[in-house]
This record gives sequence, structure tokens and C-alpha cells, in this order.
Amino acid sequence: MIGINPQLDRNGDLRHLLTTEGLPITILQRILDTAESFAGVTEREVKKIPLLRGKSIFNLFFEPSTRTRTTFEIAAKRLSADVINLNVAVSSQTKGETLLDTVNNLSAMHADMFVVRHSQSGAAHLIAQHVGPDIHVINAGDGWHAHPTQALLDMFTIRRYKQDFRALRVAIIGDILHSRVARSQIHALATLGVPEIRVIAPKTLLPAKIERLGVHVYHNMAQGLKDIDVLMMLRLQHERMESAHLPSTEEYFKYYGLTPERLALAKSDAIVMHPGPMNRGVEIDSEVADGAQSVILPQVSFGIAVRMAVMSMLTKN
Repeated sequence: MIGINPQLDRNGDLRHLLTTEGLPITILQRILDTAESFAGVTEREVKKIPLLRGKSIFNLFFEPSTRTRTTFEIAAKRLSADVINLNVAVSSQTKGETLLDTVNNLSAMHADMFVVRHSQSGAAHLIAQHVGPDIHVINAGDGWHAHPTQALLDMFTIRRYKQDFRALRVAIIGDILHSRVARSQIHALATLGVPEIRVIAPKTLLPAKIERLGVHVYHNMAQGLKDIDVLMMLRLQHERMESAHLPSTEEYFKYYGLTPERLALAKSDAIVMHPGPMNRGVEIDSEVADGAQSVILPQVSFGIAVRMAVMSMLTKN
């Protein structure tokens, strides 16, 4: 029902982007279609379009990021928005100001949109609940919870190379337990009609009862990669591990690293994805990362178009 989903306004349009969970397929498809229209902008001589001229977008990154923050900034600037990057390390947060106090002060500076990355799950949701009706919030990653724009650019990449989601077998491989990307990917893939989603990981890197999300669990790469169309590798989240979930990275690569031999177990036209940054020799062999089946660099390029699409839809442009 319209109005129940906090991401939608009363007309059923996108007001915030906080998670892919519960996002209607019509919205997901509209984001992908809109991104398609922006994909060619990067190839033009003049890369700017005036859709968000006069809008102020604040990047609130309370957690380190290079790739995500940069692509959000590029996307906003290509839409002609004014972009303000908040240096949280020297902001009032370090002096004891609360998250909402920070947001309220920035709202008073006539912010139109907040792009938020935070180490605490639910931070973007909290902000979305307290901003005014004309301010939009995009979750750029919160704790272990969600990273919706990463999942959306992954969906865009899959659609570009494979077209029909309903004919695919997809495997997500690696540190599922600590990955907000994996959760967002699973929800988006399921909504778009992927009939078989597999997760491949050691037991120590899988959340309890993950089968409830409708995925098939494998602990063995040889079994899990059979007949796979799309391989979505995940980075080992060392910074989020609270204890020793693995004996060593060498041991992990031995059993779960993607090598040319393991890639050969999937379909011959399977594509290899990774949200980055990659740990070569840990999750993925360089020969695979740089090989013909890798679409890792196109993912980065598509991320700009997808984030442009989300921003334009939030502001109804």
C-alpha cells in the first residue's frame, strides 16, 4: 500500500532511497531506465545537464570512502547541483554534537539532499525521519545494513550484459555476514525476478537463517558455481570483523578465491562483478579481475549514471 513504505511519498514516487528492501519493482525498473538515459552523458563533449541547477547536495560521509563519495559527487555535478562535502573528521561531531543536530544545522543552510554514509545501521533512516518534507536522503551505506545505490548499479550492469533477470542464476560469493552490499543485492535481485540466487561462503561468514531471504546456501565453490550466469564477488570486510572469522586470508583464497579454474565452472559467458575495492589474491585472482569476463570497471562507470538517476528522480526531474 502506498504510504507504508517510508521511501515513497503519498503519490508512490521516490522520496528517499534508504534500502532496496521493499522497493517496488516499478521503482527499481524506473531507476534503471532513467540511468540508461544518463549513461551516454559521460561520452559527450559537454557532460553537464542542468536538471539540478540551484540544488544543494550535502555529502555526509561519517565513514571513509573514495569510490562511492567520488561517484556521488561526479553525478551531482553532472546534474549541475552545488555539492558540499562535509569533512566529518573536523566537524562538530567530534566536539559532541549529535547526528541530528548536525543535520538540523545543515538543513537550516537550505540543503535539498543528504547523501549519508555511516558506520551505524539505521543512520540514514533516522535522518530521513527528521528532515523536512522538501529534503531527500540517500543511504550511501549504513553499518552492515544496506547500500542501495551499489546494488542498483550492479543491477544496471547485469541488465546491460544479460538483459533478462528472469533467466539468470546469480552467485554472491564471500563475506556475506558483514556485507551491506550483499543484503541490498539479494533484495534487488529477488524483486527483479531472478529465479535462483546462491550465496557461497564459509559458515563463519554467513548470517544466521539467511535462507529466509530466499537464497540457496553453498559452502563449496565447485558446487556453488555450476551453471552460474553472474558471479558477484564481495570484499572481505576486515574493518567490520569483531573476531577471527577466518584462519588467514591465504586460507580464504585457497577455498573461496575466484581463480580462472573456478571461473571455468560457471557458464562460459558468465560475468564477474566486484563492488570494490578489490583485495587481489584474497577474493579474486588478478587474471580474473583483469580478464575478458570481468565487468568490474564498467560497474564503476555505470555507478555515475545510476546515482544521477536516483538524484533526478528524488527531485522529480
